[in-house]
Amino acid sequence: MKKIITTFAAGAVLASTLSADFARVEAGAGSWVQTPSGELATTANSDFLSLDGVYRTSEDQSAEMYAWMLIKHPLPFIPNLRLEYVSLSDSGDFDRYIEGQYAGKSPTTIDMKQFDIIPYYNLLDNTFWVTVDVGLDIKVIQSDIVVEAIGNETENSLFDGVTNAINSFIPAYESSDTTPIPLLYLRGRVEIPTTNIGVESDIKFITDGDNTIYDLRAKVDYTFDISPIIQPAVEVGYRVQKFDIDTEDTYGSLEYAGLYAGVMLRF
Repeated sequence: MKKIITTFAAGAVLASTLSADFARVEAGAGSWVQTPSGELATTANSDFLSLDGVYRTSEDQSAEMYAWMLIKHPLPFIPNLRLEYVSLSDSGDFDRYIEGQYAGKSPTTIDMKQFDIIPYYNLLDNTFWVTVDVGLDIKVIQSDIVVEAIGNETENSLFDGVTNAINSFIPAYESSDTTPIPLLYLRGRVEIPTTNIGVESDIKFITDGDNTIYDLRAKVDYTFDISPIIQPAVEVGYRVQKFDIDTEDTYGSLEYAGLYAGVMLRF
């Protein structure tokens, strides 16, 4: 939580140096009820440790926190700024192989924290109730992966064709990485005239033909016209993140999808 607050505070300070007069500041937070699906196959090996096998998600639904902040200033040649945070969690089984032989299932967990830093420009800014933004998203993913060990007391840990030394214990694997990924950012919004309802969608996307990552959202929000200075709002939407991977030692697809809902403040 401290990292989230620090990131958002840094964004606000950065924007304040660009202009002392904000045209608009918006912020929101809520919960994304996401269900993972898919599988990844890997052939990564290093001496005794083998990660040959296939990870399959258990498709267990979980509620994850998200937060965002949008800062728009009146200087036309300097990009506006949007900051986002979301966490993802996943668990499943990793079917492990040693020298081509099935070794057993390792319970596996994947935790991801994503920080999105998005400088963007307005192509349309509530022109005839339509807003269109385009920009670059730097998505920083902090991932923690834990693949549990397989011991000889495990039902599926013994197999033919491998020496007893390897047979007796297959070690655990843990990985913590921070990876920045650049994505194209596109957002569209329509304010429905004579109402306080807005309809919005955005996408973050990158592909090289073999590997594709996208983060797609669509939502409806309602603003309570209580004060001209601070306006609270609520939002409800649907979000899908997908990772299609095809590299030398890893291939497959993981998807996280589900409804989200939260509260907003407009300044």
